[in-house]
Amino acid sequence: MNEPRGTVLVSGASIAGLAVAYWLRRHGFAVTVVEKAGGPRDGGYPIDVRGTALEVAGRMGLLPWLREAHIRSRRLTFVDAEGGQVASVHPQAIVGGVEGRDAEVPRGELTRALHGAVSGDAEFLFGDSVDVLDEHEHGVDVTFAGGAERTFDLVVGADGLHSRVRELAFGPEQSFHHYLGYCFAGFTMPNESGLSHEGVVWNSPGKGAALYAVRDSPYVHGFLVFARAEPPYHAYRDPEAQRDLVAATFAGHGWEIPAMVAAMRRADDLFFDTTSQIRLPRWSSGRVALTGDAAYAPSFLTGQGTSLALVGAYALAGALGTHRDHGSAFAAYERQIRGFVELNQAQVGKGDAALFPTTADALDRRNDRLRGLTALPPETGRPSHTALDLPEYAVG
Repeated sequence: MNEPRGTVLVSGASIAGLAVAYWLRRHGFAVTVVEKAGGPRDGGYPIDVRGTALEVAGRMGLLPWLREAHIRSRRLTFVDAEGGQVASVHPQAIVGGVEGRDAEVPRGELTRALHGAVSGDAEFLFGDSVDVLDEHEHGVDVTFAGGAERTFDLVVGADGLHSRVRELAFGPEQSFHHYLGYCFAGFTMPNESGLSHEGVVWNSPGKGAALYAVRDSPYVHGFLVFARAEPPYHAYRDPEAQRDLVAATFAGHGWEIPAMVAAMRRADDLFFDTTSQIRLPRWSSGRVALTGDAAYAPSFLTGQGTSLALVGAYALAGALGTHRDHGSAFAAYERQIRGFVELNQAQVGKGDAALFPTTADALDRRNDRLRGLTALPPETGRPSHTALDLPEYAVG
């Protein structure tokens, strides 16, 4: 067996971390993945894989799986504050995808597929996380939260919006965190409305709710989103404060809101966060590089988080595999995809954020636009989704 080109620690075993681990192994690196969860993360809202990211999936041999796992949502119905129908459209008309080419799959299923693709080739440390990084001339000494200490040639932070690796290597999150004015709560709840392969979106000014049925599941994904001038700092690490904030915000509303708030109170999978982007002047520092949301979270308003994670992982590993030193590799990684990333981040404010208008007039205008959309899938996607030509890298 050939000697590895070097040792790389990847922090995070979600989509970006698993994808970069896969490609690093293909380029001959010895890879260790550390993940604070006890195993591959399950569950989560459906996510989209579009455009250039489909090329990456194809080069991983995942396209047949994506086609099979595609949930084939049939319609997205918008209702007003009283529950009256505003419009019913094809989901791709909203997200800008192309039916029959792009794929929408449950996040947990994609995570498991990626883990299966790399689990036999990489070392996994579940139930642990990075605590301290100490870089020196020959590598990075890593102290894990569990107390172990090891040295790696390189460290890749793929640990999400609130990345610990980014904090250690680049500084506090607030320097790079751009709040987009909304908070959201996601959770699962019983499918008592009989929804199938579809979603329903409710709005009042500054507030939105969605019930999304994946296939014919007895459960639906509940989603509550609301505008707020400042991030709720008091609730960041307090789940009960999060539940109280959401419940207070949606108090007094009709439709399915009371049932959703009650389900949110009981949910054991509540995920609460702000809609935000990460914008960094550079994605590497010494022997540490970032990818996925840790480097350039675009926010769910773009629908491009997963696609950017897959493309970024491919580009970062490919650059490391084709350059002699990590410094020139990291620079090449940024040159290749920064424009693509920034183009997709800029999609916020070009129609996506308008799904949740903050005033009655803006909501009326959005509803007028929705009524003008067809229930048929669009024939083309957004140019930003395919605005990058991927190089072919020689892999082992």
